[in-house]
Formats: sequence, C-alpha cells, structure tokens
Amino acid sequence: MKKISLGSWAFAFGPYSDNPVPFDKTAKRLAEAGYDAIEVCGIQEHVTLDAYPTTKSRQEVKKMLDDLGLERSGYACDQYAFDPTEAENKQKYLGQFSKNLEMCNDLGIRDIRVDTVADPGKYSDDAEYEAAKGRVAETFHEAAQKAQDAGIRMHWEFEPGFIFNKPSEIIELHGKVAHPNFDVMYDTSHAYMSTVAGSRQHGEKETLDGGIEELLANLEGKIGAIHLIDSDGSLHDNHTSTHNPFGTGNVDFKSVAPKLLTVPHVEYWAIDMCFWPGSWELVEASLAYVKDLVAEAEAATAAAS
Repeated sequence: MKKISLGSWAFAFGPYSDNPVPFDKTAKRLAEAGYDAIEVCGIQEHVTLDAYPTTKSRQEVKKMLDDLGLERSGYACDQYAFDPTEAENKQKYLGQFSKNLEMCNDLGIRDIRVDTVADPGKYSDDAEYEAAKGRVAETFHEAAQKAQDAGIRMHWEFEPGFIFNKPSEIIELHGKVAHPNFDVMYDTSHAYMSTVAGSRQHGEKETLDGGIEELLANLEGKIGAIHLIDSDGSLHDNHTSTHNPFGTGNVDFKSVAPKLLTVPHVEYWAIDMCFWPGSWELVEASLAYVKDLVAEAEAATAAAS
C-alpha cells in the first residue's frame, strides 16, 4: 500500500496567508486523520530557515513529528531569492540550497523539491530563453550533487507558474541536468495544465493527444516523486495550476492511478491542496479519496496480472 502524505503549505499561504495554520497544529491534524506522512513547507509561515535556524530548534520539530507518528515525504524549500536562470545567482542559489539540505538532515527528510523560480514570460527572445535553460541545468546539476552528498534526493516540480513547462521541455531539462540524483516530480494538476491546457508556455503552444498519461509514459524512468490533486484546466490568479479538490476537475484518476503505481522508487503519494480555499475542511475527505484510489488501482493491477 502506498503511503499517503499532504503538503503543509496548503495551510501556510494563499487563502491562509492572513491567518496561517501553525505547523504543529497542521501536523497534529494530519496525524489524527490517519496520514502516514507530512510534506514539510519551508516557505513563509512553516518550517523555514529563519524560523528554525539551529539544529536544536529543528530537533524539536523532528521529535514532535516522530511522537505523532508522521513520516516526512519531502521538503519544499525556499530558493526564491535566487533565480537560477540568472548567471550571477548560481553561487547564491547553491549556498542557500546547502542550508536547506542541512534542514532536511536535521528533520530526517530524504527528499527535497525545487522549481525553476523564473516567470515563464521572463525571456521573450529565443536565444536568451535557451541560454537561461542551460544556466538552470548547470545550477541544478551542481545542486543535485550537493544533495547526493547529503544523502537526499532532488526533485524538480514543473508547473505553469515557472519557466520551462512544455511537455518536451520537461524531458529536455531533465536530460540537460544529466545527474543520477535529479528527477522530476509529477503533479497531476500541473501535468494536466502542461499537456491539455498548454498554459503559459514559451512560443508555440504544445499539448499532448494522450494528455497526462502520455507525459507519464514519456517520463518513464525520470520520475521520483508524485503529487495528487485535480484540475479543471484553469489557472490560480493567472499564475499557476488551480488545485481543485478530488472529483471536481477533469483528471481521470481511475485511469491514471494504476499507471502511477508502476512508477518505481516512489514511497509516498502526496496530496497538494495549494491555494484552495477551505482545504482545511477537506483533510479527511482527501485522505479517504486517495486511500480508495490506491486500493482500486492495486486491485485493478492485480486482476490484470
């Protein structure tokens, strides 16, 4: 049975920005609901480098999570001050990344999530755009080595909110980074916006006839983490994917779930309710949905074998 996690950022920013749910209250709620793990938000109001600057302060968080019986499926780190598309930011990016790796080790986290930071429209000129892609690949390659040295797996989350989000670019950038400790985080909502909606892409719009399942197949051997949430094909604040509650969007989870089960080396399926108003009230219902989804997918897989 897959272990099920939930990203704590759902209650730290977006509609919760003015009144964020404290991290300890979030963790207690997930444990009581029956989640196996929590995906830790290192941005804004939760477990940030500023809020927990010492090993001692982080050990207290680790003990709290251990006492609750919550594993950690990953760490969404804050790298947003250092856009990796800009050459002058490379060393600053890597320095901040090293600090985030220390946070992971102090919390007992073995997976770290990054993105490309820059807005998709930052580079209008094709040559500048390609040069920026090369700079990101170079920085990510060095970051992946740092993560490997620290015993932590590095996952890149593509999405319409950040540069390089076409289906072909996702595969291309993975190839350019070319590091065994670097892989792709597959978020079902972002995958829908990339392959079906073709949102916020550079140049000519690119979609896939087979939608999210075709992208999943194209990324065989390149995926290291999975986020689950629905999509209705719209953007949140004209920026990134709307993360609709399960069953209210267009993602065919019954079809894609058995295929997600075949992705190797992924221990957790993490629910991502980022930016959704009322996500606090959906904690139990979302867990129940994914538990049923996993059970059905495993049964279908067993029947087909």
